[in-house]
Amino acid sequence: MAMRRDSDGQGAKVADRVVPLDRARTFITLLVVFYHSVINYTYYGIGGDRMRWIGFDGVVLFCDSFFMPCMFLISGLFVHGSLARRGAGNYLASRLWRIGVPYLVSILVIMPLAYYRYYLGQFDFAEFYWHLIRVGTWPVGSAWFLLVLLALDAAAALVWATAPQIIESLGRGADRLHRRPMSAFALFVAFSIIIYLPLRLTFGDSAWFTAGRYPIVIQTSRILLYAGYFLCGLAAGAAGLREAFLAEGGSSAKRWRVWLGFALAFYGAIVVLVYVHHSGLIALRSPPLWWHTAYGVAFAAFCASMTFSVPAIFLHFVRSRLWPLDAMQRQAYGIYLLHFIPLLWLQYLLSYPPLPAFVKFAIVFVVTLSTSWAAAAALRKISVVAKMIS
Repeated sequence: MAMRRDSDGQGAKVADRVVPLDRARTFITLLVVFYHSVINYTYYGIGGDRMRWIGFDGVVLFCDSFFMPCMFLISGLFVHGSLARRGAGNYLASRLWRIGVPYLVSILVIMPLAYYRYYLGQFDFAEFYWHLIRVGTWPVGSAWFLLVLLALDAAAALVWATAPQIIESLGRGADRLHRRPMSAFALFVAFSIIIYLPLRLTFGDSAWFTAGRYPIVIQTSRILLYAGYFLCGLAAGAAGLREAFLAEGGSSAKRWRVWLGFALAFYGAIVVLVYVHHSGLIALRSPPLWWHTAYGVAFAAFCASMTFSVPAIFLHFVRSRLWPLDAMQRQAYGIYLLHFIPLLWLQYLLSYPPLPAFVKFAIVFVVTLSTSWAAAAALRKISVVAKMIS
């Protein structure tokens, strides 16, 4: 049986905390903070600082090519169990409380406080907020994930209320498939390519679907990728959070080196294609169709491989001590919600000193993580908040 974490963070068995999956989810949250801290100092990303390092572009490329689809899959793992315990109505009410309310707090309070740094000197905060309501585009930041996840949760609740046998059959299919891990992996890679490549070729990878001025955004080429990975997580979770693909000593966990090896190989292919793009071998502004196709295939295959790797690694090392992740776990959701405030203001404050890019990044990352961690811990002392972001 997998270790489960009680409300005091110990390794006893209660509630529905599964240590390897908690660690996987916390690891992705840590990567989100890392990614947002480093992207300001890249050459080809959205770096805004004059101090940059090309190595950071590789870090950003690695993270951005898998971590949010992986987070949707991990989120989907817990859906079946919650629906079975609570029923569709209670489950949806719970998700509205735990995701919908934080989303509203994010767009109404957290993101305006964070993004005000871009308007400092033009408006005071009250004027900025009024401008935001009447004229500007409402900043969403990392809160976009919450709204998309809530929509997927609502769809799952609707399916459970009308045809629960569909979810049960997905679980049975996942249970059968885990006995052939290499076939399952190949199928997941193929599935990832099918749901990503057509939108990638149609819209490119930089287009965002928006609802006008309203805080509803999602990367257009990844709409089906996020939904598909959530569905795969739902199926794997329906097969059992401690069984099939998620068993500690199971077939997937034993092959974590294989999945990681594939991931590194596919990432190498992405790097080669990026080099070809920027080397002058093809047109920089309008790469040919073969390049877009090859990049889309490599991206989807890397994403699938890393999404197999992350849970498998934590399942394999479940008995190991991973203090930073275990200590951060209880505050991870709060860190995700709050980190944009210290992040954007630190980037602003460090934009003038001529410090090396790595020094700026290190300061931003460490201070952002520590302050948002401390703020999340302080907020969780309020019982109603603790129930929401536990």
